[in-house]
Amino acid sequence: MALVLHASNTNKNSLKTLITAEYVGVQVKLADKFEMGITNKSPEFIKMNPIGKVPVLETPDGPLFESNAIARYVARLKGDGSLYGSSLYEYAQTEQWIDFASLEVDQNISGWYYPRIGFHVYLPPAEEACISALKRSFDALNTHLALHTYLVGHDVTLADIILTCNLYFGFTKVLTKSFTSEFPHVERYFWTMVNQPNFKKVLGEVKQSETVPPVQSKKPAPTKEPKIKEAPKKEVKKEVAKPKPKEPEVAEEEQAPKPKPKNPLDLLPPSKMVLDDWKRLYSNTKTNFREVAIKGFWDMYDPEGYSLWFCDYKYNEENTVSFVTLNKVTGFLQRMDLVRKYAFGKMLIIGGQPPYKVKGLWLFRGPEIPQFVLDECYDMELYDWRKVDLSDGEQKERVNAMIEDQEPFDGEPLLDAKCFK
Repeated sequence: MALVLHASNTNKNSLKTLITAEYVGVQVKLADKFEMGITNKSPEFIKMNPIGKVPVLETPDGPLFESNAIARYVARLKGDGSLYGSSLYEYAQTEQWIDFASLEVDQNISGWYYPRIGFHVYLPPAEEACISALKRSFDALNTHLALHTYLVGHDVTLADIILTCNLYFGFTKVLTKSFTSEFPHVERYFWTMVNQPNFKKVLGEVKQSETVPPVQSKKPAPTKEPKIKEAPKKEVKKEVAKPKPKEPEVAEEEQAPKPKPKNPLDLLPPSKMVLDDWKRLYSNTKTNFREVAIKGFWDMYDPEGYSLWFCDYKYNEENTVSFVTLNKVTGFLQRMDLVRKYAFGKMLIIGGQPPYKVKGLWLFRGPEIPQFVLDECYDMELYDWRKVDLSDGEQKERVNAMIEDQEPFDGEPLLDAKCFK
């Protein structure tokens, strides 16, 4: 009698069981007409798994849920333990890598992918944390696989099945070649595994994702204020009251809303430089950039009303993935929106190969970096800031090169250049 697995054949957690069944020679049948979002909400399904998650395996002794537990059950059905290594130590190693596959790999891939497709709220810092943690995990896995064909011993174990299914989810959804190419032993391992006969029978032809899904941000649902039922008004006997003395008008004035305080930069002495004029000139200059835009900038620039600053990212050694680095800079510029009225910036991402260097040039109203920017934009502390010395010809030429997106810059090609205006 075949075991019945309640899940779709595209669910990566059901694939673990189906592949395991191929290795141990156990028949597992997918439930007929399973529809995610419908079948798993039915009363019959909820009886098998009260929280309605898939997969669920029907066994002669009762239902089982949680995919790793189901895969473990199927792996032991034949009793020979071949998917758990050849010793107690290899058994423990298998369990070790199963936990690694779930907690270090699957959790971070899911944390990267699901917010992008709208299943969870998308938060750039959370995504950066998942990608950073995933890279650390892949580094460890790459080091191990440099000396091993499989995770444990000299043959496929349950750890390989579970890890490969988690990697399959990542490779086909969000892990593009630009990400995985940094981990050649992980790549070799993955393609070796998915082309094993028992894997290929379940997975078919595997194709790596070419792009990271665009963000389809899920917005938090608006909270509704509870309606308060008014108590019935009591009838009040009318009494002839003495006229009250008129309250002074000052009381009304005290209750009026206070005017919004002005931005400290609006209180600075007027400047001859009109920032919008410079931004317009920058945007509209298409040819002869040096002769028109750069010359125009210095003609407009007011060193008493504005200041120029270089910035260098402190942790360039972490910039090993191109699109992650670009997203990092884009997030910084988005969070600088609070100073758009008072600033202009250029951010250069430099290098033909990782690690990429991030350098910037910023024009701020006033003689110093505005304090409210330092207080409210946490990215500011991720950079070293240095005021431009205009008496230094080299620094002034560096300003020109950054405004112009000059390439090569510092002897290296530009990966990208972004403007804040």
